[in-house]
Amino acid sequence: MRHKRVSSALAVSETARSEQLIEWLQDHGAPQQGVSITEVVQEGNTLDVSVAARDLQAGELALRIPDHLVITLDRVFEDDTLAELLTTDKLSELACLTLYLMYEKKNGRQSVWYEFIKELDRIQARGQMGAKSPLLWDEGQVDEYLAGSPLVAEIKERLKGIEKEYAELDTVWFMAGSLFNGYPYDIPTEAFPLKLFQQAFAAVQASVVHLQGVPLSKRFALVPLGPPLLSYSSTAKAMLTYNREAKEVQLAVDRSYKKGEPIKAWCGPQPNRRLLLNYGIVTDDNPHDKMALTVTLPHADPLFQAKRTVLQQHNLSTQQTFQLQRDKGLPEQLLPYLRLAHCTDADSLKKATLETCCSAPISPENERTVLHQLASHLQERLDRYRTSCEEDEATISSTTAGPRQKVAARLLRIEKAILRGALEEALRLTDDRDEAVRGDARTVPVRLSS
Repeated sequence: MRHKRVSSALAVSETARSEQLIEWLQDHGAPQQGVSITEVVQEGNTLDVSVAARDLQAGELALRIPDHLVITLDRVFEDDTLAELLTTDKLSELACLTLYLMYEKKNGRQSVWYEFIKELDRIQARGQMGAKSPLLWDEGQVDEYLAGSPLVAEIKERLKGIEKEYAELDTVWFMAGSLFNGYPYDIPTEAFPLKLFQQAFAAVQASVVHLQGVPLSKRFALVPLGPPLLSYSSTAKAMLTYNREAKEVQLAVDRSYKKGEPIKAWCGPQPNRRLLLNYGIVTDDNPHDKMALTVTLPHADPLFQAKRTVLQQHNLSTQQTFQLQRDKGLPEQLLPYLRLAHCTDADSLKKATLETCCSAPISPENERTVLHQLASHLQERLDRYRTSCEEDEATISSTTAGPRQKVAARLLRIEKAILRGALEEALRLTDDRDEAVRGDARTVPVRLSS
């Protein structure tokens, strides 16, 4: 049964406003949904969450959003060629979708997307843990809360990218003139300040769904009742998919749900730093967490060409990135690569292959050098963090820390666990733990970086 439409703007509760989104979907031809929206209090914030509207069995469709109620580039531009041109030449799909919704928002209640845009505004790129994307954190909070994490540089790089795309918005205006004929407003950079565009971009980024098996112009989709209303999980099996026959985006649940239980969908193979950047969330049981360790052979190495030949035989390069993961030990090829990289004997190198480096150290001196550099590098990365593990745990369990501090502490705890695990393995392999960490004055011809 539909909810009675609220015609008065007076004393409209947050839940009633959310119910209007479901009513809007039904009014525009969507079938009855297996989800409803409820309010929860998370870390002091009141959030909207999609929950089971009734008891659901595994495989049952909880979400069915018709094609005409899903915002994709082919719907925005009504021209696949133009959509692909814009997104491969100047702007990303997210920037184009953001610009479209910003102009639609200016149309207010006249926009067909009014209820959907209103919900995106209320959510404000805030994930189910109560934290916004770090793209919207207050000045200085990224550097303070995430100090030592590689994510700090990624956030700043993403903000630069958004600023660069903002500078290109007017290109869309002029190339897609027919699209904007219905908007009696100024060109983008005059109609919207950069700060407003950043906020809208983050909201779209936190809400977009990556559909598989569809044309390029449909792969990025904004789905009403989808994320961030729909909770993302790193371990769920259910995922939003496009059904060509039904011409709708669907979510079939992967397990049974009781009425009122939050519905979860798989967020894809994204590490937590990406989840925090995009959705403001960190999942403690994420199996895709990793930290990069890049090894670079300098051109000044007298054996550079010979080493490159050996590496090429194994489809490796002279700048190779390895991924450290929790509870996985050291990457299989990391030590063999470092042994080869630190080889200083031309005769030994002629006999060396990655297989022989895997089976045993090249020499005691080579092995000490390898383990010393690896352990020193890992310890140095751990030392970059301003907080201890105990301080992270205290923040996570604190009743006064905000949601941004808490998700940051969760991420730092995971990153440190990955680095500590790798460091402990390197120390286990060396004869002298103190020497491995402290190091000596020897200059090694190999650079390690994060």
